[in-house]
Amino acid sequence: MRVRLESIGGRLNISEMESLARQVAAAGHRVVGPSETADLLVFNTCTVTATASGKSRHILRQLKRANPNASVVATGCYAEMEPERLEALGLDLIVPNADKDHLAGILRERGLLPDTAEAVNDPQDSLDGNRTRAFLKVQDGCDNRCTFCIVTVARGAGASRTPDSVIQEVRELESAGYREAVLSGVHLGSYGHDQGDRHGLFRLVRRLLRETSIPRLRLSSLEPWDLDDAFFDLFDDPRLLPHLHLPLQSGCDATLQRMARRTTQAEFASLVEAARRRNPDMAISSDIIVGFPGETEDEFNESVDFVEAMAFSRLHIFRYSARLGTRAATMPHQVPGPVAAERSRRMHELGAAQEAAFAGRFVGRTVPVLWEAPED
Repeated sequence: MRVRLESIGGRLNISEMESLARQVAAAGHRVVGPSETADLLVFNTCTVTATASGKSRHILRQLKRANPNASVVATGCYAEMEPERLEALGLDLIVPNADKDHLAGILRERGLLPDTAEAVNDPQDSLDGNRTRAFLKVQDGCDNRCTFCIVTVARGAGASRTPDSVIQEVRELESAGYREAVLSGVHLGSYGHDQGDRHGLFRLVRRLLRETSIPRLRLSSLEPWDLDDAFFDLFDDPRLLPHLHLPLQSGCDATLQRMARRTTQAEFASLVEAARRRNPDMAISSDIIVGFPGETEDEFNESVDFVEAMAFSRLHIFRYSARLGTRAATMPHQVPGPVAAERSRRMHELGAAQEAAFAGRFVGRTVPVLWEAPED
């Protein structure tokens, strides 16, 4: 059977579809790309913003129109939060987040992914793609209560995989020829907390560096309050890539407080300083929300000044999007759309300048890189 897997959203959604792809391929089916006809399509939706929700619906409609003879399955956060809207599209199956990790088995039970005569010795032979970088989900859910975020509702409480299972999967990825594994999670820094280990991520990464030999290991987004100075000792091993994505969300303390973010300007700046003391070339990227309820022009300017001082390697900028079921959606002084759009434009200009400045510091230097696609 030809199976096409698609997703929108962050690295966690990608990692979930990559894991499903490996399971599907191991069962003897072929994972195909957009240019090939598919018998089964699985789409991992997103609802982090209203735009993501609308895009999820749009893509599902497109998939059904373009593949009238294929079975279409939806899963992910939008499918979790608004299944009735997806049911109206006439999909074959909607799978909630709680069942997503068992999706391959559910598809078999529903007759959408029939058993094949023989499993494949090397699943990668049935995958459409390269053996370069793999995204690996090690944690799901979140126990934070940021006032703007619907993901806590959609994903549930934090839950971690066992270290042994992660180590085993990284070894399997390496055996399949992958050169880099990216650890991902909704709240990656809380890895192990649900198992009583407040330093679970530190211990997991240390074990991966000691007990596997995959050439490159990368960490996805980490909340700044989950790290301490000792964490940076891990980067003494060059296999752990010098990149930290630390979502700030605002550079203004008053806005951070309304967001219920557990950090301040001073704490965040101290963390960035500690990281750069250990490695001056550390790439530190971040997320910023503009137009959060109650954000005045002075607060926005304060945020711009702080972001500028942090000299990020890259910025991911979002206009605030009210999500039903979050506290921020009912806050007074919602920022008008045109004002938020202008603030987004200004922050994007700053982000582009910072990205160019960070890249410019490597001009004339030779550094190792990982090719993710063959040269034309």
